[in-house]
Amino acid sequence: MENQLKYKRVLLKISGEALSSDGKTIDDAIISNVCASIKQIRDLGVEVGIVIGGGNIWRGRQNKKMDKSTADYMGMLATCINALALQDALEQIGVPARVMTAFAIEKVAEPFVKRNAIEHLENGRVVIFAGGTGNPYFSTDSGAALRANEIEADVILLAKNVDAVYTTDPKVDPTAKRIEEMTYFDILSKKLGVMDLTAATLCMENNIPILVFGLNVENGIVRAVKGENLGTIIR
Repeated sequence: MENQLKYKRVLLKISGEALSSDGKTIDDAIISNVCASIKQIRDLGVEVGIVIGGGNIWRGRQNKKMDKSTADYMGMLATCINALALQDALEQIGVPARVMTAFAIEKVAEPFVKRNAIEHLENGRVVIFAGGTGNPYFSTDSGAALRANEIEADVILLAKNVDAVYTTDPKVDPTAKRIEEMTYFDILSKKLGVMDLTAATLCMENNIPILVFGLNVENGIVRAVKGENLGTIIR
């Protein structure tokens, strides 16, 4: 099976909003579908790390009167809630999973230690990294870029609500064109909203490719690790 794979160790970044639906902060059906795909690639032999956002529960800057650091810490806690939900859903279908956090909440998760994370991955456990970088003023995109570097991932799989990067927002502009390949410099120079600039810079400096694709694309995660022509590749 492994010879079918383009990537052996991946960092999957999922936005918090992708787990929600109308009236449901965390939609069980969506989580079940995501976990089924994660199980598929794990069973193929892929080592899977996950960074999950918290925007379905709290967006760090939604309260403009709040102290920015406080708001960001609330967002980090929201990612921990999503991570625990994902861990539980994975374990229900027989996939061993561990939540590792950027700050200590020892009652419910392990603190992040690079060697321990890699050991989990090598032993077939899915590792869910919560709490972003553990610092305010950094997004979960930066957390994903940081963890991808630390675990020496082959690629960041950036699962979005759209199926690729477009020249403009395809939801409002019917003439928007899909971009199949671009460079890190394109993101930085054009300030495209693919991921935050800090994360893009970190990936560029360490030469980690980013594949942007739609979380709702049929078998998208499986097709991504097999190297199919899917979404937009950034390198």
